[in-house]
Amino acid sequence: MAKSSILVVDDEKLMREFVEEALLRAGYEVKAVANAREALEMVPKKNFDVVVTDLKMVPVDGLELLRRIRAESPETHGIVMTAYGTIETAVAAMKEGADDYILKPFAPDALELTVARALERRRLAQENRYLRDELNQFYDYHAMVGESPAMRQVYEQISKVANSRATILIRGETGVGKELVARAIHASGPRKDKPLIKVNCAALSASLLESELFGHEKGSFTGAHERKIGRFELADRGTLLLDEISEINTELQPKLLRALQEREIERVGGAQPIPIDTRIIATSNRNLEKAVEDGKFREDLFFRLNVIPIRIPPLRERTEDIPLLMGCFLRRYSQENGRNVGDFSLEAQKMFLEYAWPGNVRELQNAVERAVVLGEGGVLGPEHFNLQNRARTSSDGFSVSVPLGTTVAAMEKELILRTLAKHGENRTHAAQVLGISVRTLRNKIKEYGR
Repeated sequence: MAKSSILVVDDEKLMREFVEEALLRAGYEVKAVANAREALEMVPKKNFDVVVTDLKMVPVDGLELLRRIRAESPETHGIVMTAYGTIETAVAAMKEGADDYILKPFAPDALELTVARALERRRLAQENRYLRDELNQFYDYHAMVGESPAMRQVYEQISKVANSRATILIRGETGVGKELVARAIHASGPRKDKPLIKVNCAALSASLLESELFGHEKGSFTGAHERKIGRFELADRGTLLLDEISEINTELQPKLLRALQEREIERVGGAQPIPIDTRIIATSNRNLEKAVEDGKFREDLFFRLNVIPIRIPPLRERTEDIPLLMGCFLRRYSQENGRNVGDFSLEAQKMFLEYAWPGNVRELQNAVERAVVLGEGGVLGPEHFNLQNRARTSSDGFSVSVPLGTTVAAMEKELILRTLAKHGENRTHAAQVLGISVRTLRNKIKEYGR
């Protein structure tokens, strides 16, 4: 975890070095400069968490320095050091822009306490802003485009489960709109006025994910300079969205299971259980049953998450929604980019309906946005999209040709054989890349007569 960064400004060399050394010993990242000019040169290069500045400096005093820093970095908190006048002088300084003050002379412990207090206020301000931003985002069924029977079934499921407290597992391929469904469930239920907090389980290491989910106490590990409130607590009385739950580390799964079962958590380094009232929605684009079979996902955790399963259909299973999506994205991006694009040609519409859309709604959305931005004229034709016989690139970095009309079995065979060739026919490595067991790979190779 990154250290909190502190900027120290004082024109007295002995005091500046004293403050710098005290804060370095406390475990912070510290930069010390002699005047406001040097400080203002540093701010664009580094996002400081706290500035500790002397009040009386020339030609720019501490308060004016804080005002200028706030203009560049509004989240930076300011502490003024002063030996002049009385406490009333320091309080007046706070009214004029300082977040806190400390009277000279002071002990290192007093300085550390003042800085820790400023960092805690900064953290709380960030969390409050995060929660407000989440509450300001309103989602309902109208944000999901589709009138196909498959989507109507999804809408019906949302309406049935929105008022419950049950855990929901939303499954579907990448790009189908799993997060949008989760937000619709939250916005349709009794918790809609409370926060919806999201955690991308695939984006964080196991140790960082544990801290993000459950929080930690100060000093619980190297770099834990202050208490951190986890996402479970932030989502109290609201909803916690565990995105791509299949990627959670096996060592962390028992702790998550306990939180779901007992409705309580413990911060990392903490000893007291903390009760939570949090609605859990998880998403996955992987086959969790296969992950359970392979020992990568706990079976009891899977059952606990899969109380109410919702499957989002891929776009190829609801092709009747494609024209609606095309029109929706065309209007949005034409307006956003100031483009006068009126429609798609008949040939483009036919191409969209015939294309398999492996990236689902997200791929279609990106294709329309790109064509609107780069295209010319009022009508978009096939030449604006490059979807015909499009090459798809695997996660291992090579291309697999996918002409229209290719069967899934043929695509699977080509992908498996190319992966084997790339890894020197090493079946163990190829199976790991493909996300299947060695036994499954062996059976597939046998089918191909190799």
